[in-house]
Amino acid sequence: MTVSPELRTLTTIPSPPSLGAPRPGSPDLLRSVFRQHAAGVAVVTAHGERPVGFTATSLNSVAADPPLISFGVGTGSSSWPVVAEAEHIGVHILGEHQQELAATFARSGADRFAPPTRWSPGPEGVPVLDGVLAWLVCRVVARVPAGDHRIVIAEVVAGDPDGVGRPLLYHQGRFNALRD
Repeated sequence: MTVSPELRTLTTIPSPPSLGAPRPGSPDLLRSVFRQHAAGVAVVTAHGERPVGFTATSLNSVAADPPLISFGVGTGSSSWPVVAEAEHIGVHILGEHQQELAATFARSGADRFAPPTRWSPGPEGVPVLDGVLAWLVCRVVARVPAGDHRIVIAEVVAGDPDGVGRPLLYHQGRFNALRD
């Protein structure tokens, strides 16, 4: 550190990056930084010939009027072909008691809708998961290309905010609960 005589403030001189640090502008850098960002955990569902779903930590409220949400989905995801064509999707906010459900919907090749997953067809035929903190059914209004993903923007058409519990979070590569 150096002290500026004019300002009498401390200035930190940046040290060179360590050899193990992610290279600037790399996917590894992005992942490393976002491991520090705690995010809520949601499951997005859709119905085509069969129900599909995936765990998402990219869920955002976009606008209140009209009520819009967004989330990202990888175009290599097994759910993408159905989400790419779906008129409606479901968004489920998971509770801290649903770590296994989040892991099931994040696992490649899993039969996500088989027991012990509990669900039923909801508005517009969208799969609605049981026991979540809250859920929405939304009409897809846009699918925006974003690298190897698409950002889906959807308008809320139905939902239930009245589940019980505390939210599940994702931080440092793990599912976590809020601490008191």
